[in-house]
Parts: sequence; structure tokens; C-alpha cells
Amino acid sequence: MVPLSLTRFTAPLPCAIHGAKQLTLQCTNHEQDILQGSCISEKITLRRTLVLSAFVSTCVFPTLSSYAKTKTKNPYDEKRLLQQNKRIQQENNAPEDFPNFIREGFEVKVVAPDNYTKSDSGLIYRDFEVGKGDCPKDGQQVTFHYVGYNESGRRIDSTYLQGSPARIRMGTKALVPGFEEGIRDMRPGGKRRIIIPPELGPPVGPSTFFSSKQFEVFDVELLSIQNCERRTIAFYSDVVCN
Repeated sequence: MVPLSLTRFTAPLPCAIHGAKQLTLQCTNHEQDILQGSCISEKITLRRTLVLSAFVSTCVFPTLSSYAKTKTKNPYDEKRLLQQNKRIQQENNAPEDFPNFIREGFEVKVVAPDNYTKSDSGLIYRDFEVGKGDCPKDGQQVTFHYVGYNESGRRIDSTYLQGSPARIRMGTKALVPGFEEGIRDMRPGGKRRIIIPPELGPPVGPSTFFSSKQFEVFDVELLSIQNCERRTIAFYSDVVCN
């Protein structure tokens, strides 16, 4: 057997030579068989390499299309949440024309008829009766009845059930900011519904009655307004309202 000498060829590899006729000019039949076997072997090796690399790239580097798919978020089902709030309010015997609250996480939307008014501070109110006389001023005492509700229409407090109205001096920060703003332009005999947003509501915390930031609704009836003056007797001083 005569070994094949690679110095006879100018091409670096047998497979790189195009056509078998060029090989027959310088090779014997036996050498051609060796070259053909070498080409076939290299083709098989190359094919295995391509298949293996394709398999590895598929497993290690999956297609980006599968990762590009994001989980579709359900649309904001406002109608469903509105019907749910109405059903809960009906179970809690909420008063007629009570506003609805659509809560989705921390976002709340107030749904109220057109006869409600919204102030620049975010306070929403509706007058059932306007009343007569002057509006209360700082330092004066107001006497009023109220019924408090939460977003679900559940009653949380009522001076009617307590049997006596509330009396508070205006401008002393004794009331929730939204409540004081709501009755500041009322007149004696007036009846108003006040919707207080969380920004104007009571403080929230473990030491308070309220555990979360929610809208509060109050039906208020302003009974009277009294002037107040400070009285000092010896070492004793107080405020008298008549």
C-alpha cells in the first residue's frame, strides 16, 4: 500500500477541490478511494457538528418569541365592580341616591349623580335643603345632627341614635378637615350630604377608629349657630356659647 502524500496537492483539504477530475490527474485509483472516504468522513462530521450545535442552541438559548409573550392583564371591569358595590350597599340598607365607589386596589372612583358638587379640595357634597340665615364663622359653635357611612353604605355613627346632637366650635380643629369644610357654608336648617376623600378624612392608624384610607359619607343637618365668648372668673376661664 502506497501512502498518500499531501505535498502533491496545492489545495489545503481534499474536500475543497471542486470536481473529481482534478484528482484523477495526480492520484491513483486507490488514492481516489482514500480521498473520497476522507471527504465522506468530513461531511458526516460536519453534519453531526451542525446538528449538535442546533440542538445546543435550541436548549440553551430558546427562541425569544416565547419570552416576549407577557401575561395579559384583565381589563378594568368597572361594570362588575359597580354592580358589586350596589349590591353590598343594598344589603347594608344604604339611603337613597347613595354614591357608589368603584375600588380597584388603591384606586377609587366615585360614581354620583350630576346634582353633586365637587370642590377644588376634592370634597363632594349635595344639598337637600339649603336652610336660612348666616353661615358659621370661626369661634362660633355649631349644633348639628349627622349620620356617618363608609363606602359600602354601612352606618358607622349617628347622633340620632345617640339621642343628642353634636356641638363643636368652628376653627378649633375639633372636626375632620373635610367635615368642617363641608358645613362651613351651610345655613341653619340646611341638610347636606358630604363625601369626604381620604386626603381630608380622619387620621389612620392603630390608635384611631379608622384602619384604612377610605371615603367617608356624612348626612348632616345643621340645627343652629351660637356666638361664643370667653368668660373669666378669678382664676377660672371658659368659653360660653348662647
